[in-house]
Amino acid sequence: MNILFTCAGRRNYLINYFKEVVGENDGIFAADMQKSAPAMVEANKCFIVPSIYDNNYIECLAKIIRENKIDALISLNDLELPILASSRESLEQLGVKLVVSSNEVIDICFDKWKTNDFLGKIGLNYPKTYLSLEDALSAIDMGQLNFPVVVKPRWGSASIGIEFPKDREELKLSYQLQNHKLSKTILAEASTSDINHAILIQEKIEGKEFGVDIVNDFECNNACVIVKEKLAMRAGETDKAVTRDNSTIQAIGRKIGAELKHIGNVDCDILERDGEYFVLEFNPRFGGGYPFSHEAGANIPKAYIAWLKGKIADQSCFEVEFDKAFSKCDRLIDIEA
Repeated sequence: MNILFTCAGRRNYLINYFKEVVGENDGIFAADMQKSAPAMVEANKCFIVPSIYDNNYIECLAKIIRENKIDALISLNDLELPILASSRESLEQLGVKLVVSSNEVIDICFDKWKTNDFLGKIGLNYPKTYLSLEDALSAIDMGQLNFPVVVKPRWGSASIGIEFPKDREELKLSYQLQNHKLSKTILAEASTSDINHAILIQEKIEGKEFGVDIVNDFECNNACVIVKEKLAMRAGETDKAVTRDNSTIQAIGRKIGAELKHIGNVDCDILERDGEYFVLEFNPRFGGGYPFSHEAGANIPKAYIAWLKGKIADQSCFEVEFDKAFSKCDRLIDIEA
């Protein structure tokens, strides 16, 4: 079993989690634009690849798959997912299993406007969201939206470009600035499908925030929902969290898993206000909050290996100890300069 992680970046913990559950003759490989990416150091073998938007990117991956007999490919980057899903047929002809959800699922997750439409159709709450500055200002005038609000990219990743305006003038300036800056970020290419509506204005929900792992098997059946209360964030990623036994959020996660029909893990954010829960967004990949699930007892990499082999994953893969709190910390990795 040879597994390739693309856009491996800083997810060295995932590399090690998978290395712990594969056999001695198996390989965990990593690909990234930079050889200095921490995950590259941890992998059995690493590959330097061009940008995901490079015309030769997919062919480069295909070459790696052919020459190294890769059995499964797992992406760790939101922006790469649509590209891989669109190339599924050509890649899977090489014998690799693309652990990537369908184009439709990725579109729903990546486009935050479509996320809200999906949530509304399945009867789940989400923050009030506006597609234009004019609509948001009108809602404020009618008392339907209150400051502070959230200004963020419609096709966003890693909290890039998020602002929290506290008054009308700040909202106008933030909206104009984000529209201007968008073309200069890594989100520019992803936003071209509707560049005039690429910035959203959203209600800011004040309350507890939860990170949820919604795990489906590779036949799109929900396997588990793991809930963590976020205690601190850092650079758009969960920095401190504690596992919780919350039946309401678990039910929300199971509903999303059943209706979305994704494969593998979905990293979901849910906010709580006065006992009511609002789904903020979700990403169809391993997220920065997964280590908190793993360290509390879950072992989703082990489940992935079982599914890749056509077996049933042991139930112990999905069980966690509740009220276990963890905090991330930095460590240095020796890299080749």
